[in-house]
Amino acid sequence: MTGVGFFGVHRTWEDWAGMIVGALIGASPWLTGQTDHQVAVWNAVIVGVLVLGFAALQLASLQLWEEACEILCGLWLITAPLNLGYAGALGTSHYVLGAVVVVLAAMELWQDWNLTEDELAHHGQ
Repeated sequence: MTGVGFFGVHRTWEDWAGMIVGALIGASPWLTGQTDHQVAVWNAVIVGVLVLGFAALQLASLQLWEEACEILCGLWLITAPLNLGYAGALGTSHYVLGAVVVVLAAMELWQDWNLTEDELAHHGQ
């Protein structure tokens, strides 16, 4: 049952993982070689910066709204290929990275749901 304790507490590595995923989202058009769809490129950069920023905020000062915003960003990224009309490797990477963001942020939200304001304030210290 050691896994329950491991996933039951919000750890700083989860925030660092969120920042890495945000950077990957922002770089995904260049990593997949699909920079010809400008709307998809700008979408990736904006969502990547938002995810990276929310994860960095969690590292600095943990708040539940930051995780909720990350979930929304991840859900948008999953639906973006359909909404914005792009596919291929970039669309697939956005499905996968969006799902990673949603799962990671939902896990963090679940871990932090019952914490007091004081416990949230001492995250990472």
